[in-house]
Amino acid sequence: MNTISPCYKKGKSVLNEKNVLFAYSTNLKAQSDAQFYRLEDEEVYQQMMKAKELILHAEKNHKRVHVTGVGKCSYVAGYAASLFSSVGTPAYFLDTTETVHGSAGQVVAGDVVIAISNSGNTKELEYALATLKANGAVILAVTGNEDSSLASCAEVTLSSYVFQEGDSLNKPPRSSVIAQMIQLQILSVLLQEAKEINLEDYLKWHPGGSLGATTKKELTQ
Repeated sequence: MNTISPCYKKGKSVLNEKNVLFAYSTNLKAQSDAQFYRLEDEEVYQQMMKAKELILHAEKNHKRVHVTGVGKCSYVAGYAASLFSSVGTPAYFLDTTETVHGSAGQVVAGDVVIAISNSGNTKELEYALATLKANGAVILAVTGNEDSSLASCAEVTLSSYVFQEGDSLNKPPRSSVIAQMIQLQILSVLLQEAKEINLEDYLKWHPGGSLGATTKKELTQ
């Protein structure tokens, strides 16, 4: 599975306009499947369980969860913080670059910081994590590089490795973003189930929009 598609060779695409979407969708499916296949590996499974317990333990001690990342990963971080909060695990977006300019103050000793980086060696993130670790934060890494500085400073690492981003350049974050989101979505489900979140709980946090309306309808039926 970990092979470069013949459609992408040395920075040049052999695709034509007619099949480019098919090639990308095929690659995307392969990358997504790979994230779930990894859970069959005992070590990967145990890391996910450790991530769940890390957060539950922090919350038991009245600590909080923060999510951070640089560049495209910052958008994944914002999504994850919102998702976690909507299903029973309050989480707060932490701007990586602002961390060393005062925002580290939102994190207290014992808080969990979920740090997202494909390379795991982003300099801005390294600087921020050094500050957070010095202040007693517990780091949970989501990275595509288990030999990175991010993984080395984390208590738990969730692998979001992908072998192809989905285009001839193989640089712009595409598949890696999906992989990061899948890992965080799985973690959110584990936490949700551990806390036995039900529709009444969900409605308290998400009363608006179509989701709120359909939830209300289901509860009154």
